Amino acid sequence: MLAPFDGRGNLPPGIHFADWREVIERFGGTTRRQELLVGLRQALDVLRYAGCRTVFLDGSFVTAKAEPGDFDACWDLEGVDVERLDPELLDFSNGRAAQKAKYLGELFPAQLPEGLSGRRFLEFFQVDRETGGRKGIVAIELSSLEGVP
Repeated sequence: MLAPFDGRGNLPPGIHFADWREVIERFGGTTRRQELLVGLRQALDVLRYAGCRTVFLDGSFVTAKAEPGDFDACWDLEGVDVERLDPELLDFSNGRAAQKAKYLGELFPAQLPEGLSGRRFLEFFQVDRETGGRKGIVAIELSSLEGVP
C-alpha cells in the first residue's frame, strides 16, 4: 500500500513499490488521470516487450495535484533490448514532443544523467524541484501488468 501524501502533496522520500492495479486505484481518480494512465500503460507494455522490468513514476501525476498535465517516468535499462523499443522512447528531440504525443508523458532511461543537474534520472526524480528536498516516487514492477487491463 502506498504511503499517504505529505503536507506538500508529495509521497514521503524514497522509492515506493506498487503494482499496476494499485497505481490505477491511487492515481486514476479523475478523467484526466485516467487518460494519462492509458498512455502510461501503452508505454509500459512497449517497455515490457523490450525486456524492461521496472519503471519509476514521477511528476505531478504521483502527487495530490488534482489535474496533472502529464506524467514523468524513467525506466531501468537492465535487460532491455533497445532494438525492440518504440523509437519514440529514445527520441528526446523537440522537448520530447513525440513521446508526449504518443504516450501523454515523458520517459527517460533511469541510468542516464539529466542534462542540467548531471544526476541520473532515478536520483533526479527524487528531488523536489521547488524545495530541493527529497520526495518519493513510485516503482512499478512490469510483471504486475499481467492480467490487468
